[in-house]
Amino acid sequence: MIDVDSFHEIATSLTRHKLRTALTALGVFFGLTIFMLMVSFGGSLRSGINKKMAGFATNAVFLWGQRTSEPYAGLPANRPVVFDNDDIEPLRKLAGVEYVAPRNQLGGFRAGNVVKHGSKVGAFQVAGDYPDFQFISMPLIRAGRYINDADIADRRKVAVIGESVASELFGGADPIGQALEVNGIHFVVVGVFGTRATGQQGDQQVRTIHVPFTTFQQAFHTGNRVSWFALTGKRGVDAKDLEQRVYALLRERHKVAPTDDAAIRGFNAGAQFAKTEKMFGAIDIVLGVFGLLSLLAGAIGVSNIMLISVRERTKEIGVRKALGARPTAVVGMVIAEAIMLTLVAGFIALAVGAFAIAKAADRIATMGPDFPLGPPEVSFSFSVMATAILIAVGALAGLIPAVRAAAISPVEALRDE
Repeated sequence: MIDVDSFHEIATSLTRHKLRTALTALGVFFGLTIFMLMVSFGGSLRSGINKKMAGFATNAVFLWGQRTSEPYAGLPANRPVVFDNDDIEPLRKLAGVEYVAPRNQLGGFRAGNVVKHGSKVGAFQVAGDYPDFQFISMPLIRAGRYINDADIADRRKVAVIGESVASELFGGADPIGQALEVNGIHFVVVGVFGTRATGQQGDQQVRTIHVPFTTFQQAFHTGNRVSWFALTGKRGVDAKDLEQRVYALLRERHKVAPTDDAAIRGFNAGAQFAKTEKMFGAIDIVLGVFGLLSLLAGAIGVSNIMLISVRERTKEIGVRKALGARPTAVVGMVIAEAIMLTLVAGFIALAVGAFAIAKAADRIATMGPDFPLGPPEVSFSFSVMATAILIAVGALAGLIPAVRAAAISPVEALRDE
């Protein structure tokens, strides 16, 4: 245990040469500050990327049919690949698949459709969906509910609308139970949803109207056609492997050559997310290494100042040892001084760094959803880790001077001038 006298002695030793101590502490200060900024920047970059990927399940796979690029099974090239209702169950039974959501969109992808409610008119995307789509797009239900299995089975004319649709068509009124008109067909609103997505993607999602998939096919005369599929794999299933097996199944069902990569196209959010995580893992390692190197530079400065201090206090150390001080006590004294110097400079760095990061977070928050970075932050676990690192750095910095001090002979020390 370090008593009050020990603290006083350490403080006296460190303040004996104020400028030298301050300059040494400045090295630790900048080292830890740089470490904090690097870690927070990495977190800010990760948060920004995750913000862009929000609004859909991170293990989702999206697929749509195009045209074949080569003949196969007696069928010519340049043949359109059209998915249909018969593809749904085979996909659901595929090993590793958790949710399957066939989808149709009125007018095509991102098309605007005239939607009416009373005298109010707006242009919105209209999509036919299964209940499983909520586990892929992950809407935030603000009121009412999402599409359910009964809606699909009974072909109910119900709709779940985005917040922007509700705002433009219903103003401040409660839209639940109200009707809206799409191409002369009336649907009853049963739910309102928001989204986690930001920017253009988020705006597009909340300007969408979801109706039951079966109702969509019947009302808008699309037969049993499916425009595209969205699906997710079960936990632990490799996204790339699942994608390849889905491709193989659909190629077989629609008589597409196994080597024809143009006939069925898609986007694998799971594989993209895995690549992003690997990239950030590498970035974290690089930032961590550079941050630790900056701390090490500060530790070298502390070690140098302690070596000078030991040299200046050679006679004092000799007196201590002549009076019975054990080498471990001398070692402890020097290491305690190094740790104290490192901790004081480090805690100041933590306070200044946390203040700067908080200001940066406030500034980024005003940049809008399209800003590429997320808010930086310093977690409690990082503070604990930083404190532990500071103690270790301080002990390491004081170890060499401490060993040198312990090796001083009392007789030789008393002769020192």
